[in-house]
Amino acid sequence: MTTITAHWRKQLRNTPKPAYLLLAELIADDIKTGRLAVRDRLPTLRELAAELELNYTTVARGYAEARKRGLIDSRAGTGTFIRSGSPSLRLRGGSGAEMTMNMPPEPDDPHLMARLHDSASRAFAEANLHDLLRYQDFGGTAHDREAAMHWLRPFVPDAGIDRILVCPGIHGVLTALFSQLARPGELICVESLTYPGVKAIAAQLGVQLHALQLDDDGPIADAFEHACRTLKPKALYCNPTLLNPTAGTVSRARREALADVALRYAVPIIEDDAYGMLPRQTPAALATLAPGLTYYVSGFSKCFGAGLRSAYVCSPTVVQSQRLAGAMRATTVMASPITNALTTMWVEDGTAEAMLQAVRSESMARQALAARHLGGSGLQAHPEGFHAWLPLSPGWSPVEFASYLRTQNVGVVASAAFSTDGDPPEAVRICLGGPMSREQCDQALRLIADTLAHPLHPHATLRGG
Repeated sequence: MTTITAHWRKQLRNTPKPAYLLLAELIADDIKTGRLAVRDRLPTLRELAAELELNYTTVARGYAEARKRGLIDSRAGTGTFIRSGSPSLRLRGGSGAEMTMNMPPEPDDPHLMARLHDSASRAFAEANLHDLLRYQDFGGTAHDREAAMHWLRPFVPDAGIDRILVCPGIHGVLTALFSQLARPGELICVESLTYPGVKAIAAQLGVQLHALQLDDDGPIADAFEHACRTLKPKALYCNPTLLNPTAGTVSRARREALADVALRYAVPIIEDDAYGMLPRQTPAALATLAPGLTYYVSGFSKCFGAGLRSAYVCSPTVVQSQRLAGAMRATTVMASPITNALTTMWVEDGTAEAMLQAVRSESMARQALAARHLGGSGLQAHPEGFHAWLPLSPGWSPVEFASYLRTQNVGVVASAAFSTDGDPPEAVRICLGGPMSREQCDQALRLIADTLAHPLHPHATLRGG
């Protein structure tokens, strides 16, 4: 709890909001992001008051507010615990997924939509439906894996069909890799800001995450080497292109340095390249710099749509691919043959590439709007991506900023969701995609800019809510 309470203390110092209300919101946010789990024990009132430098009554009111929201239970003699089935924050106008997940924009292109319909109809008209409704060996048919190989070849030129698996989404691949490479209690190196799903996977599996600090070039190689020398990590996980959340891309030189360390210490690399298809030019993949160690993972949820739960993973060797197939079979049985058939059709007939280009084009238009409204506020983004990282001025805490904007149906996520070192920066991630139109995106960005420029009226709204 030490790192969590240190984070709470930092947030409480940086906001004029009543401390007892913010304490309840911080507990809710940490439950949603996985920093707190069901049955986790919280400090006693006196312990927390001392750690947060608050008076006893304020902390008691904060716990009472958290109990009222169904977040915690307190019992005499046993203490205060995170409640089973703690509800997530209710959002007006939009599901929790729409407000917090990082989704690509939906291009407003009738011709492209017609093409999707036509090719989908053709895929099923030509298929043997009985085949698609049967069990298959894990990893997809030879036909599916050949399509995957052609899709991956621009990034991993030596990708071979015998090292490729077609899987039901990137998240499932990461879960299988974490469970295969590290036992409970063992350690995997990750960026200090990373994909929140990795935190949830590690918590579920009992795997420890070791944060590598970031600079402008990516995870610091010296920190990775020090961890390899002293902590014996079982793998390095990284999201090297358009990192979720900061939108940063690891430089070629830093990729070479990380690969060199991994090779010298024989540490496997999990290269999560979920966003790697979006930029037209990227540095060489880690899989090309340390091919004997790297699991290269790519998919369609970020360049096509979250509902296309199809991912490709190229393992370092045939044997490791077979082992991964076994690990994934135990948890997912197989990727849906129906989804595989559709994905393969779209890859082969060029529809996937057309959709990628449309998502990229729409992302560029929305990034131009973001630069116009927030460029003077230190916004960090890539012109061909669909998320951005916004540092906050001292007038806001990230949790409070995100909470307020969600009441306005604007989806931003506080930095704590991505932090693996317990010390998140004062920043939020903004998603420019999802089901909103370009005009709605423009309105949302205007609201964010207005909130930054006039930090007092939202505080007043929050106090009165």
